[in-house]
Amino acid sequence: MHKHQGEWEDAGHDAGHSGDHHHHHEHTQTKSVLNRLSRAAGHLESVKKMVESGRDCTEVLIQLSAVKSAINNVGKIILQDHIEHCIVDAVENNDEKALEELRKAIDRFMK
Repeated sequence: MHKHQGEWEDAGHDAGHSGDHHHHHEHTQTKSVLNRLSRAAGHLESVKKMVESGRDCTEVLIQLSAVKSAINNVGKIILQDHIEHCIVDAVENNDEKALEELRKAIDRFMK
């Protein structure tokens, strides 16, 4: 299968990813995910500056909570896109390894 714009492949799998099992499917939410990650990174950087400048701990915790929420929302988008574009294909092809990887990823994401 040829590669499509918007693949997760270059998004970087975690260092603990085992095997050579990679999905090569188009993901429709890549631009949104990248934009949201950039905003979350900028927000986290502003929280760091708040800490450096000695801002009130309550304000820092509130902003840190907002960053965590933003990151969780990005994860939900990635998960939904993965299910719609990779898991449907895995089920059709009886790819149990892909389904097991999804289960493990959900388990890690929910911790």
